[in-house]
Amino acid sequence: MNSEANRIWEVGHGRSIDLTPGVLMAIVNVTPDSFSDGGLHGGTDAAVAHALAAAEAGAAILDIGGESTRPGATEVTAIEEQDRVLPVIEALSARTDALISIDTYRAETARLAVAAGAHIINDVHGAQREPEIARVAAESRSGLCLMHTGRGREKLPDLIEDQRFFLARSLDIAAGAGVEPQRIVLDPGFGFAKNAEEDLELMTRFAELHSLGFPLLAGTSRKRFIGAMSGRAIAGERDMATAATTFYLRQKGAAIFRVHGVDPNRDALSVANAVLAAERRLTLQPETDQ
Repeated sequence: MNSEANRIWEVGHGRSIDLTPGVLMAIVNVTPDSFSDGGLHGGTDAAVAHALAAAEAGAAILDIGGESTRPGATEVTAIEEQDRVLPVIEALSARTDALISIDTYRAETARLAVAAGAHIINDVHGAQREPEIARVAAESRSGLCLMHTGRGREKLPDLIEDQRFFLARSLDIAAGAGVEPQRIVLDPGFGFAKNAEEDLELMTRFAELHSLGFPLLAGTSRKRFIGAMSGRAIAGERDMATAATTFYLRQKGAAIFRVHGVDPNRDALSVANAVLAAERRLTLQPETDQ
């Protein structure tokens, strides 16, 4: 699959989205302990209101999560996770046309979320913790985001080679389960068992990931390396610096941007697209005789 030629992402419930202009995925954490906004949207009503505001601001995808993925976070049970996310997904499916994503590695949570109205399954373990999640995606014909992580294993010395190694296994699991290629997006997993130096290298070498042949998602929002670059110690104050990475990674070909703050990243994406359009016009403009 050529990530540049085919930018239509086929997702669940007969929906699809054109990734050509780049799209924003808003983070909706229905958790008490997420690193940036834990507890802010912990109840169903608060989470739904936050998600609807994000959609109104320009988020095309709403990513609903019920368990924090920050380092050292306490693992919740499947029931706890489902009790948090399912009412939010049900409410949103009745109130917005935005695509709904379930942020989970659990196959059963994914299955119930899709039944409740979710269009996309976003797995931070790349279908390698519970491979059955890929079969859920295949049978429901949902979109599937497979993320790279270095947690719990020894990484290869070269950062991009480790991306290819890990994601190749994730793609094999998805293919074996019957997930169609046009339903897959890849996420290189900024901040997941990567230090600030590695995250910066991943940014600068991001374009090399296009060789994998799938659209790419960038999830840099408010992460520790953003704080290191910007000098912002408080995670909630890193939206402007996050927007700078959105601009940069759009130039590198990222298609989806998973963010906390929609407004600044929407503006950064608009400016990045304008610059890219101008570059294309200049490239195609015939030379005039001197």
